[in-house]
Amino acid sequence: MTFTTYPAYKDSGVEWLGKTPEHWKVVPAKRGISVLTDFTANGSFAALAENVEYQSSGYARLIRMTDLRQNLETDGIWIDESAYKYLEKSSLVGGELLMASVGSVGLIYLMPEVDYPASLAPNMYLLKTNSSLLSKFLYWSLLSEGGQSQIFQVATTTAQPKLNKDNVRSIVIALPEVQEQIQIARFLDHETARIDALIEEQQRLIELLKEKRQAVISHAVTKGLDPTVPMKDSGVEWLGEVPAHWIISQLKFNTTEMQTGPFGSQLHAEDYVDGGIPLINPAHMVDGRIIPDFQVSVDEETWSRLSRHALKAGEIIFARRGELGRCAVVSKDQEGWLCGTGSLKASLNSRLSSEYAYLLVTSKGVVSELSLESKGSTMENLNTETLGRVRLPLPPLSEQEAILEHVHEIAGQFAALMNEAEDGIKLITERRSALISAAVTGKIDVRGWQPPASSQAVEPAVAEAV
Repeated sequence: MTFTTYPAYKDSGVEWLGKTPEHWKVVPAKRGISVLTDFTANGSFAALAENVEYQSSGYARLIRMTDLRQNLETDGIWIDESAYKYLEKSSLVGGELLMASVGSVGLIYLMPEVDYPASLAPNMYLLKTNSSLLSKFLYWSLLSEGGQSQIFQVATTTAQPKLNKDNVRSIVIALPEVQEQIQIARFLDHETARIDALIEEQQRLIELLKEKRQAVISHAVTKGLDPTVPMKDSGVEWLGEVPAHWIISQLKFNTTEMQTGPFGSQLHAEDYVDGGIPLINPAHMVDGRIIPDFQVSVDEETWSRLSRHALKAGEIIFARRGELGRCAVVSKDQEGWLCGTGSLKASLNSRLSSEYAYLLVTSKGVVSELSLESKGSTMENLNTETLGRVRLPLPPLSEQEAILEHVHEIAGQFAALMNEAEDGIKLITERRSALISAAVTGKIDVRGWQPPASSQAVEPAVAEAV
């Protein structure tokens, strides 16, 4: 889609803004808004939030900063009613603008002209616009590249950027007449929705590719690569038939050692140092990789005391709590790191490849079996005995290696397709951002734009101004 420019421009006097349409004004936000902070009398939010009388009496809902911590590439927030606490009474109206002191911004999506009792949490602002400024236009202006850049330039630098009311008022916006603001807001509502739909399609494609990849891998490691080979009943419900020459064996019969990490008095929080030898807990196992946190580590003296928990290359480390089946293969450069309190490690014998075991343990079938084995307890109680009872289909080692080679090839093909989709999302997102910035700074002229005939219904930006 191509757009025309305005017939005449003038220098805005603002370096980042450049030239603006001749009839537009360039003004600080304070010309068009008033900035309100929280409505509570004393700010004692924690005490009120836990007060049952307040929670049940129908008082105001608390709007918190977390409600605005959205991806700034998406438009706005939907206030989550489950996040509300009942506090002292005030009112928010659909279409008004909320802003967090860290710079996030979102519209209140409620029925127009309906007041909702609410209270703002600390570090939250309600931006009320006057008749010269459409709140939806201000919203898009603040989400534009220039708007976001200004927010972080004027923010007070502390532990994290923080805006006060004067910072908000000083933000510069390019301002056309109200009817033109309405048209620009309508245009951006429509076009960003269309772009978001494309992004959603790409995200769905990525999820489908992940599911397909997992299905292909699971089939390979449980059925083999030769569809003509004789099959037999495995005796395991989730597994069904397997090649006749494969064996079904519990994990414990294919390990030389299974050991949980240190617990109880063996390791305390005060033993942790920054930049020492990492401890590997469930949070450090991400998509089959070990990603350490060097703030969760120990010094040489503690390591020496806990050396029996040291990891060896080729071992598998499992999560004892959290996600069933979460595990990772220990690489050579991770040798010597420690199995953490929330983990257990297993050394495999020569009949089972570590990578093959990883693929089996992370398959849906084994996760289901782990779930059955853990029934009546919680994942926190998964131990070496429970894990050791899990039944696995084992082909000869040479066949395991052939299957792994096939899986790596398939995984690479799927990875290429997913990377292509990710690149598509990135390009579409960049276009979205550029379109918003171009529209709210007058670099494109959308005054003659009309939505397709199929979407002529009154849109939010129009409804707000009627």
